[in-house]
Amino acid sequence: MKKTIITIVLFLTCANLHANDSLKFYIEKSLKNNLQLNAERKNFDSAKQNKNISRSEFLPSITLSGEQSSTTSINRKNQSGVSLSDSNSDSENRTLSINQKIFSGFKGLNTFKKSELETQKANLELKLVEQKTILDVASAYFDLIFKSDNKKFNLSNVNLFERQVESDNARLQKGEITLTDLAQSESSLAGAKAKLISAKTELLASSTNFERVTREKVPFSKNLSKKISLILPDTIDASLDQANLNNINLIISKLNYEISIKELNIEKARLSPSASINYSKSENKDFNTTIDEIDQESVKATITWPIFKGGENISSIKRSSFNKQRAKLILEDTKNKVIAETLNSWSKYQSSKSVLEATRAQLKAAEIANEGITLEYDSGNTRTTLELIQSRSLLLDSRIDFAKAERDFLVSQFELAKEIGLLSINSIK
Repeated sequence: MKKTIITIVLFLTCANLHANDSLKFYIEKSLKNNLQLNAERKNFDSAKQNKNISRSEFLPSITLSGEQSSTTSINRKNQSGVSLSDSNSDSENRTLSINQKIFSGFKGLNTFKKSELETQKANLELKLVEQKTILDVASAYFDLIFKSDNKKFNLSNVNLFERQVESDNARLQKGEITLTDLAQSESSLAGAKAKLISAKTELLASSTNFERVTREKVPFSKNLSKKISLILPDTIDASLDQANLNNINLIISKLNYEISIKELNIEKARLSPSASINYSKSENKDFNTTIDEIDQESVKATITWPIFKGGENISSIKRSSFNKQRAKLILEDTKNKVIAETLNSWSKYQSSKSVLEATRAQLKAAEIANEGITLEYDSGNTRTTLELIQSRSLLLDSRIDFAKAERDFLVSQFELAKEIGLLSINSIK
């Protein structure tokens, strides 16, 4: 019974470790811990408060004020020695004032709409950082897999050449090969060891980058899964349509243009008349008079119309107009960039898919060729030491090329998904 329980616990532990090695796990951790992302979340929260502030333009302002004073006067004796009387004065004052804006040339309405747009923009900027974080984690994750495979392939190659050198020494003693053959094997072993050192160095750099991006330690087992799927368009036209609708940089650029329009309207509204109504009620008490209390109520309507402020308002309108024109030009430029970058991402995605298929075929052929040449060499047939070395080198290169092609293909999917605005934690399966 105890043995069964232990087995189950071990199984569950291993399953959990495997789950924690998934790309989605590291993305979720990074989305939670990324400092820049958390900063953007605070920016979004701030933008929402600005929206609440702008809403206050439509609501009345209420002010309650009060004052209490007590004054004592003490008169000194005059030159004749006669003491003058002292005096005390006590009073209270309370005032309630309510002010309601009636019209401000649509300044308040445009300010509120501007704050709504800025809140949307802050949310999109947050999503943009989220997409960058996902792409960075995916790139670091797949690069770590590739560099781990690269080290494994080179280590295997070193082991093969070590066995070959050992075998060739024995065959040299039997006169089956020449000293030149042995020297070729020893040279290949030295080269394989140099490549292994380089592979270890690259893996260390990749591990460091992985920990920097994810803020997590590299998994001890390095049992990282390459199984991942993203929903992507089937054609370039569909990709362009998605980018036009969902590319975050493009949407932000559109919002910036709309914000510039609201800012221009706000500046124009400053030249318009404004109206407000004010109600106030005050209570005054003077404890030194026979009048206990004096109450006052007033209702006041105010209309103001700025005529001239030294040209400030006109200059502000011109500045906002230039900013609007600038925002429109940037929007057009962003549209062109999105088209170009989408085309580039689609081309890279398709190219990496073709390279992956080509390297897969190359690897299969290299494995078959190496197996045959190795058998022929070990059996003492016509295959030379040089041919065996070349075969193993080709196999090693083919394995590395295929692993690299896998990495590039997987990363290209994430790059395309980001460009067309479809990259999110929920889009990863």
